Amino acid sequence: MKHNWRDALIGPKTNLHEAIHVIDKAALQIALVTDDFGRLVGVVTDGDIRRALIRGLSLDHTVEEVMNANPKVASVGDSKNLLIAIMEAHQLIHLPVLDTEGKIVGLKTLQDLYKQPHFQNSVFLLAGGFGRRLRPLTDVCPKPLLEIGGKPILETIIENFVSAGFKNFYIAVHYLAEQIKDYFGDGQRWGVQISYIEEHEPLGTAGALGLLPHDLPDLPMIVMNGDILTQIDFSRLLAYHNEHQGVATLCVRRFEYQIPYGVVSIDAQRITNIVEKPIQSCFSNAGVYVLNQSLVQTIAKQQQIDMPQLLNQQIAAGELVSMFPVYEYWLDIGRKSDFLRAQDEFLNYF
Repeated sequence: MKHNWRDALIGPKTNLHEAIHVIDKAALQIALVTDDFGRLVGVVTDGDIRRALIRGLSLDHTVEEVMNANPKVASVGDSKNLLIAIMEAHQLIHLPVLDTEGKIVGLKTLQDLYKQPHFQNSVFLLAGGFGRRLRPLTDVCPKPLLEIGGKPILETIIENFVSAGFKNFYIAVHYLAEQIKDYFGDGQRWGVQISYIEEHEPLGTAGALGLLPHDLPDLPMIVMNGDILTQIDFSRLLAYHNEHQGVATLCVRRFEYQIPYGVVSIDAQRITNIVEKPIQSCFSNAGVYVLNQSLVQTIAKQQQIDMPQLLNQQIAAGELVSMFPVYEYWLDIGRKSDFLRAQDEFLNYF
């Protein structure tokens, strides 16, 4: 599909919410910020917006507050080899092209210069849970095989990874494991390789990683719960992890809730402030991770451990665990209400 760089043009006063919409609609992973004369004044990427959210900025802030005001650019007439050299030297995936007046006249991307990426990174999907909160639906069917939009949840997850360029999958199974193995087989139907990690007893959300082969490529692995529907761009996630060079990256969602009462602040016996029904917000675990192989290899065989415990151990040891804010569609299908909601929303997002 041919994408038009003009769809990625925005002004410096555009807010981050609209910038996200432009980046997604243009499908170029960048927004180009121009002045009234068409001159480039900056660029905003997916990563810029996520870092702004981490700093506590809201989506109402303008792009001029977060944009890169001095991006690398190319000139009209630059050769393909020069473009590739600039992009590789600075680890870029897009390069604005300017005329002699600084006006943008095009955008070069790696997709212009190379074929669709193919990732050797493994994907590890956790599909061994009992799905107790979804009973009786899961009495005879494992939760990853429950159908939403006419296909199993896990099939939608795998297809999203395949479309992003991932080919190597491991699926952790336990409850009604044979049904999952019979449905997906070796992955040939999707043109991928699927292997299974069988938990003879539940090992937690990270313990099954200790059962993986020890000869995997020394590349970061994406780990994801097998009951999540999301439109996360996994290639962006992987690039974000590599950019920040942490031992792990945790995807997070901003969660907001309203306290139904007036909240009173005090100093000893003195009331200092009263706020009626304030809205609180925090980041919550989105159930998607990127782990370096060096971290995966620390998990012993048959060790029972959950992912928060594993990551907290790394944090306590001084290792960098990065966060990747998710603003794309995301739904954890843990309860019957989530399952019904997913049925209603599936056609709008998948």
